[in-house]
Amino acid sequence: MENNTLGPSMLLLEGLKVTPQSSIPAFVLLLLIYVFVMLSNIGLMTMITLERSLHQPMFLLFCNMGANDALGATAIVPRLLSDVFTPTSRRYIHYSSCALQAFCAHVHASAAHTVLMIMAFDRYVAICNPLRYQTIMTNRMVVKLSVSAWAVALVMVVVLVGLSVRLSQCRAVIFNPFCDNASLFKLSCEDVLINNIYGLAYTVVLLGSSLGSIVLTYLRIAMVCLINRSWSKNSRALQTCATHLILYIIMFASGGAIVVLHRFPDLSDQRKWASILFHVVPPAMNAIIYGLQIKAVRQKIFIMFTKNTVADGK
Repeated sequence: MENNTLGPSMLLLEGLKVTPQSSIPAFVLLLLIYVFVMLSNIGLMTMITLERSLHQPMFLLFCNMGANDALGATAIVPRLLSDVFTPTSRRYIHYSSCALQAFCAHVHASAAHTVLMIMAFDRYVAICNPLRYQTIMTNRMVVKLSVSAWAVALVMVVVLVGLSVRLSQCRAVIFNPFCDNASLFKLSCEDVLINNIYGLAYTVVLLGSSLGSIVLTYLRIAMVCLINRSWSKNSRALQTCATHLILYIIMFASGGAIVVLHRFPDLSDQRKWASILFHVVPPAMNAIIYGLQIKAVRQKIFIMFTKNTVADGK
């Protein structure tokens, strides 16, 4: 199956490697996680949209994270679910569908960094320049930050995937649970030096700018908190910053594990599982952490639950 015997536009996808005995538990677990990711993120975005009291820059910027989490899970999980009960020799995927899946997967990974960067900027302004917060973080600025975060991710991924789809195809097997950029250019027998150079630059720029901006932002915030001796103000600042920092650590650790495991060919199965978890674990955790840690959101959830309970009692 290494040679292209399926036709120029059909590929064989490895998919999720599970035994017949574990196929049903794997399907149920993935389905439950996917449903939870979609309901929690869409539910939180809907609440922020409908509740005028939550129309604050911090919450509006989080809607970008919720939309990105829904995109990442949808790009990967439905295809994995459909492959669980399909024999490995019949897991076919059209090349265009594979390229689209790779594009969406990398947009999700890139936007996870850029969105958290603009959320860090919001926290920086709120804590380091509180008197000008309302002046700086206007609705116009929120839109600008959101558009810039998505635009940067889209442009970087368009070039990344575009360099791969331009290559001629001489293989037809994707040795991965889902399609990504590496899977695409490995289908070619041409020289992929440009792909490797841009892929390395893409990773360095994205991770470097992301990590650098977060570190600098929180160092500045820490200095302000040390100078400001007001315990109440510092505690409120640390509460919202801790939520953002936890989201970033979960995302960075999940993505970093994939990069590290790439260096160990013997751990290819572990890397494949890590790549799947990157698209389901952070999206599942983000809505929980943000929804329960932020007091305003937690109060709205409690009020809505109380109203529903009272209505059911009547």
